[in-house]
Amino acid sequence: SFEGRVEVYHDGKWGTICDDQWDDRDAEVVCRQLGLSGNPKALSWAHYGQGSGPILLDEVDCSGNELSLDQCKKSDWGQQNCDHIEDAGVSCDPFTGTDLQLCAKGTVRLAGGPSPNEGRVEVYYNGDWGTVCDDGWTDVSAQVVCRQLGFR
Repeated sequence: SFEGRVEVYHDGKWGTICDDQWDDRDAEVVCRQLGLSGNPKALSWAHYGQGSGPILLDEVDCSGNELSLDQCKKSDWGQQNCDHIEDAGVSCDPFTGTDLQLCAKGTVRLAGGPSPNEGRVEVYYNGDWGTVCDDGWTDVSAQVVCRQLGFR
């Protein structure tokens, strides 16, 4: 659910992306667009198998800060010089480093629980308290929060 061949929908068709210039910054944008956090990794040479149908994008060149592939520099839709052996893939592995990245971004608290040592995890970031999505949440994630709050 967090890795595979990247396919895009354009003009009524699903198609693949050529891996020319495909790198981890492009993968970061794909993961963000899909709502996935984790360690973005670009994979080339049809790592997840060759697609079928049109190859819709080529020469994708993201800075890594974009919210979607639409905002990245790229060839015009359908303009490419590739075969499906060059289909781009992405892994948005939620199990590598995300727990520490999350906690490093803000102050953590527990809210709404029956005692001070349990509750909903909230993070203070950029002036606001917000909740933490449970996608990819593990015991290791909870251990990191507990450690940050001074619990064993």
